[in-house]
Amino acid sequence: MDHASAPWTAPGLAAFETMAAAALAAIPEPFRSAAAAIALRVEDFAPADMLDELQMQPFDLTGLYDGIPLTEKSTADQPTHPDTIWLFRRPILDEWAERGNEPLGHLIAHVLVHELAHHFGWSDDDIAAIDEWWT
Repeated sequence: MDHASAPWTAPGLAAFETMAAAALAAIPEPFRSAAAAIALRVEDFAPADMLDELQMQPFDLTGLYDGIPLTEKSTADQPTHPDTIWLFRRPILDEWAERGNEPLGHLIAHVLVHELAHHFGWSDDDIAAIDEWWT
């Protein structure tokens, strides 16, 4: 589907995941290479146990970084699962519809960069160097 010709058509999970992968591929080096080790998961909503742990409602969570930030990692750490960035399609689509003026790909990239910031331990200035929303 050509999202440029149908800008208000909500993509399915597969197309949304393709858009998220494209946003990740657009992250500048050296962060793109470092981010390659992070698993990227796209789901319609956050799992119930995740929402319960965070005490959030399904439409309130657009993304989540699940892992140990690089600023806190130790060689003694024994990871039980890979660091993961979760993107939740339905809450992002709701935000996209509410904004009404932002291309969906930009919003996906914004949520992704925000979650990468948790992984890398970025400041707001670091985020602004990659994501124009923060400038």
